[in-house]
Amino acid sequence: MNNKYEVIWASIAENDLARIIEYIANNSPANALKVLNKLKEKAANLNHSPKRGRIIPELQENGIYQYRELMVAPWRLMYRVQEAKVYVLAVLDSRQNIEDILLKRVLDVKL
Repeated sequence: MNNKYEVIWASIAENDLARIIEYIANNSPANALKVLNKLKEKAANLNHSPKRGRIIPELQENGIYQYRELMVAPWRLMYRVQEAKVYVLAVLDSRQNIEDILLKRVLDVKL
């Protein structure tokens, strides 16, 4: 059985990625390109077996189980699997306080 999922990047995740690459490119454009390719490749590979990523521990502690992540050190590629789609929702630096970042994002949502 060959189940493929469509991988979709949320605009906020694309912005995260752009900020990371821009920051790295200030010191090393070549390294920035390597990081970009690695993160994009890991995300694209979610089209097969997307549930291989772990449930995000900070959310799991609060009873939220539908969000997963892949570690691409030092970054955390966060996503959600819904039907035949994988939504990449964030690319965050694991050295930062993830709970604070996620809370800020929830509070910044415009209704």
